[in-house]
Amino acid sequence: MMPVVFVAHGSPMLALDRDKGADLSRWAAQLPRPRAIVAISAHWEDDRPLLGSDRQQDLIYDFGGFPPEMYRLQYRYPAANGLRDRVARLLRHAGWGTGRTDRGLDHGVWVPLLHMYPQADVPVLQVALPSRHTHRMLLSLGQALAPLRQDMLIMASGVLVHNFSFMGGGGPEPWAVAFEAWIIEKLQAWDLDALVNYQVMAPGAGQAVPTPEHFVPLFVALGAAGDDPALGVPIRGFELGSLSRTCLQFG
Repeated sequence: MMPVVFVAHGSPMLALDRDKGADLSRWAAQLPRPRAIVAISAHWEDDRPLLGSDRQQDLIYDFGGFPPEMYRLQYRYPAANGLRDRVARLLRHAGWGTGRTDRGLDHGVWVPLLHMYPQADVPVLQVALPSRHTHRMLLSLGQALAPLRQDMLIMASGVLVHNFSFMGGGGPEPWAVAFEAWIIEKLQAWDLDALVNYQVMAPGAGQAVPTPEHFVPLFVALGAAGDDPALGVPIRGFELGSLSRTCLQFG
């Protein structure tokens, strides 16, 4: 079985950051080789888990004010032949309504993949994040995708702590450290009840997660991970005071 990963995509500038990118490269080199990647990102939300294109499309540069070279970056991944149909069947069987679009990959997916699989030789299918559903429903979405783990990598892309209002050049904010430590503790204990109630139970939750879209992809990963899997934390740390770099591996 392939592991499930939660990737911190951080600032779009990660695409050009060789040092931070090297952390992702080392991590990916230790993972089993996937036949394909099914990705869910904080940057594509919808009412239902729409399925993106199973063919290579133009990248989405969903950011502004960055250096010109950012908008020239490419990631020409191969076609995921038949994968969209398979994912659609799994989701329908689990009771999810879905749909299809020719949308390309957003930066929550292609930026980390530039470093994790720089040869762009692994097919990629992105699924929209139905973020307005309950946390337990997002767990169920991950459970529906879990059969893909036989030979595919399920990648949830977000950020555990993401608050632009507090970004600066110093060390991490105390509330950011406390919140992330609580999340790691509950993951180690596999306390899903606490995790789905993080908004009222976790210290600093209101500051660490002022809006949910970057945090809740974690629940899709947890659902796909199964019951009490081995937890790995291959990358940990903060940048800009309130942006987590922590990545997680389950199984």
